[in-house]
Amino acid sequence: MLQSVTALTYSIVLCDDIDLMKTFYRNLLPFPVATETETSLSLEAGGVLLGLRLRERDYDGHGGGTESPGVQLAFLVSPEEVATCHQQLVDQGIPILEPPTDQPRGHRTVYFSDPEGNVLEVFAEV
Repeated sequence: MLQSVTALTYSIVLCDDIDLMKTFYRNLLPFPVATETETSLSLEAGGVLLGLRLRERDYDGHGGGTESPGVQLAFLVSPEEVATCHQQLVDQGIPILEPPTDQPRGHRTVYFSDPEGNVLEVFAEV
């Protein structure tokens, strides 16, 4: 066990098309930009930085796509906002994986995907 680890502060989505992914996440989320380079973007997402980084290292692997998404990210909203977010996603033509659903674990969710097939979730605790 890594006992000195006390928090998750940064999450990175590895990208094949960094420009497409930068545009998608900027248009999707209201988070301010923390840093940006030609091959990366970091957004201040509450207590965690959400990073996008171009796959350019030998160990970065290959994109997952819709057949095998590489990551799932969940964004918390109030219960009444789940339906609103769903409609905004539909209006923007973003692929919906599962429409608003009350889950047995006490969440109301809507699942969708980013341009590279990663699973994204807007959820509320109900």
